Amino acid sequence: MQPSSTGASVATPDALTQPSPQTEPSPRTQPVRRTRPLPGTSTADDRLRPGQRAFRRANLALFAAGIATFVLLYSTQGLLPILSADLDLTPGQASWTASAATLGLALALLPASALSDRYGRTAVMTASVLAASVLALALPFAPDLTTLVVLRALQGAALAGLPATAMAYLAEEVHPSALASAMGLYVAGNSIGGMGGRLLSGWVAAGFGWRWGLAASAALALLAVLAFRLLIPAARHFTPAPVDARALARTVGRHLRNPLLVRLYALGLLFMAVFGAVYNTVGYRLIAAPFQLPESVAASIFVVYLVGTGTSAAAGRLSGRLGRRGALYVAIGVTAAGLLLSLTDSLVCALLGLVLITAGFFAGHATASSAVGRTATEGRAQASALYLIAYYLGNSLGGTIGADAYHSTGWSGAAAVGLTAMTVAAAVTLYATRRAHTARRAVPAVR
Repeated sequence: MQPSSTGASVATPDALTQPSPQTEPSPRTQPVRRTRPLPGTSTADDRLRPGQRAFRRANLALFAAGIATFVLLYSTQGLLPILSADLDLTPGQASWTASAATLGLALALLPASALSDRYGRTAVMTASVLAASVLALALPFAPDLTTLVVLRALQGAALAGLPATAMAYLAEEVHPSALASAMGLYVAGNSIGGMGGRLLSGWVAAGFGWRWGLAASAALALLAVLAFRLLIPAARHFTPAPVDARALARTVGRHLRNPLLVRLYALGLLFMAVFGAVYNTVGYRLIAAPFQLPESVAASIFVVYLVGTGTSAAAGRLSGRLGRRGALYVAIGVTAAGLLLSLTDSLVCALLGLVLITAGFFAGHATASSAVGRTATEGRAQASALYLIAYYLGNSLGGTIGADAYHSTGWSGAAAVGLTAMTVAAAVTLYATRRAHTARRAVPAVR
């Protein structure tokens, strides 16, 4: 589960600097001479558009990079019950193999975004996914849990370069009219990679053990990295900028003093905490009584992840009808209903509950993440990075706490963690609603 486009409109230089009709030279007396743009220039006219070979290559490259990133990031989540059985681990201990990766990614996001400003988008993206793939090759040889967790944390930190940089690359290189479709394909790669990583490693591990499951994920990621490197067009509109740590700290500080942004970050953390708690423990539940499904079937549960693709798209329409807070109330209610439904011992109800949890999570995440871009009037890249940090911290915290709760009290404990998070999310949204109503009443009527 990964953030959506900010939706902010940007005026292009061409729209601001058109010459007046009176002074525009006649094409008969002064023919237009077309020249290749200098590196670092950013006119919209020469950016990538649909129909161009370079546009298709850029889309496919970022699609492949998204697959590589999220195959690796979530490669152990489908293996947790098998890891527990093979290494004699509790669910909480095994969950650290998933939580360490998202924690490492969260901590490295801001440094990775600064490095991309200095050394270039394609260089940072290539180094990111290649380093993470090399680390993936070492995972199957980890002798114990500690080594595996350390390698996963390093892998997560290495992966941070892609989500911190990919959208900036697309915004710089793709024509504004085609940016939404390019972003959509990149997010689709994220979704397919997130689901595919869980399914592939889980299926292979069910037949050959967790080490082979991780090896299969590494092989798939390396193929995707190779495709990315062969396809990605060279950046033509990137201008290097020095890393200004003080300016970055000031921008981050301003965002963290913005109450609305802080509430949105909290919501991203809370929704992802539910997702981490549920998906880190659902495999354990499905192979245990009363369901007792085979491990290969339990690993297939991540197909439900596809529900999020449609839900994320629907969240925009829902926000248009009900407003941002209305959409958040619906997302919170759907997620909570799924958690309550999943408490029954009926397999059908448990699976339907998982569908509702997934749908509610993606709706809430899409609503909150898109609101960040609209709320931040400056430093949007840093505002989005802070949201991603909170989001992935929520995954780490929720996944670990939920797994410990499951070990102590069973599925009811994991569901209780999720319901607590949704209760806090509802309180945050209700507080925002009351603040908005108070602010509207305080504004005097204008006659």
